[in-house]
Amino acid sequence: MNTEKNIGLLADVETTGLRPGSDEMIELGLILFSYQRDTGEILDILEKQSFLREPLSRTAKANYAGAFRVHGIPYNSVEGKAFPDHEIKPLLSAADSIFAHNASFDRSFMFQMYPEVNDMNWYCTMRNIGWKNYGHENSKLLTLLAAHGISRHQTHRAMDDIEFLMELLKKQSPNGNTYLSEVVAKKPMKKYAPAVSKARFY
Repeated sequence: MNTEKNIGLLADVETTGLRPGSDEMIELGLILFSYQRDTGEILDILEKQSFLREPLSRTAKANYAGAFRVHGIPYNSVEGKAFPDHEIKPLLSAADSIFAHNASFDRSFMFQMYPEVNDMNWYCTMRNIGWKNYGHENSKLLTLLAAHGISRHQTHRAMDDIEFLMELLKKQSPNGNTYLSEVVAKKPMKKYAPAVSKARFY
């Protein structure tokens, strides 16, 4: 039995859109925590941080109004702000694994600013569990939160989402395991391979 204590990082991003090549992160939420790998028991919350930043590219700025309808973060809340690398990078380096719901999305955006995340073990809490096999309509976070009596509302703010996700991962599956233990029982995701723009070849 593996009784080793591991350090995990829950991550969630809010962005100006869906394309990491042209859209940008505007919010990053991180929870650093310790857990028992074999049981999936969450032992301690080591640090919680949420950061805002103003998008820099013309395209990301132009897409902000559409994204606002999802995350509801007013532009004046991010204006003039930047992610503090001196706070974020130590959180990344302290963890041995990163967890996110629909992790391929979060990782693709985090990679744009922090390419070192591609060398970390990533686990997707949406795809690593057979949510439909457990009787859930889909694997959307809000669907799962409501089904487990955690919340019937989702703000689409980074810290709120990962705090809710942590409560979900503590719950027991129909098999009697914590959901976190089922997530880490699967192999980590393959490394992210950014799309290469065809334009550079012409």
